[in-house]
Amino acid sequence: MKTIKTLFTLTLLLTAMAVQGQDRYLTRTGHIKFFSHAPLEDIEAHNNKVLSIVDLAKGQVAVDMLIKAFEFEKKLMQEHFNENYMESDKHPKSTFKGTFDVPAGLKSMEDGSYEVDVTGDLSVHGVTKPLNTKATLTVAGGKLSGGLVFKVKVKDHDIKIPKVVVRNIADEVEVTATFDFEPYN
Repeated sequence: MKTIKTLFTLTLLLTAMAVQGQDRYLTRTGHIKFFSHAPLEDIEAHNNKVLSIVDLAKGQVAVDMLIKAFEFEKKLMQEHFNENYMESDKHPKSTFKGTFDVPAGLKSMEDGSYEVDVTGDLSVHGVTKPLNTKATLTVAGGKLSGGLVFKVKVKDHDIKIPKVVVRNIADEVEVTATFDFEPYN
């Protein structure tokens, strides 16, 4: 009888842990694009090595990316970006940690698109600032994906733009992020 109770308790614990684990989703291949539209030049870069985790039970999200993983059309732009503007040897990564209210349908992974208000802290170039934005989380066939677009003011993160190229780089950069998540236990 004691063995049956122990097995039953162990089964309940394992089931609870499995259900709890299904609330967290992870990607290591998220995509972040930034776009700078300025009078003399448009600049675009892509980073396909973005780590993100979403916890639907707690309504939490975290994003972590290496600055040097951004790729530009022109290698010289990439070099200037890393050495002169982002100082990526000194500030190698950017992070976001935030929270959001989880709609019931999203919590139960019901197919559909769910717009959520995300509030958190964005760290870029060693400077952390609050960020409030909207994100869309989509469930399709048991798979979770997400996307958002927001703007970042360069001066808010102490990124210095030399006067020589000030007309080449926008004061405000548009950031687009997309994620295809997998269950994470």
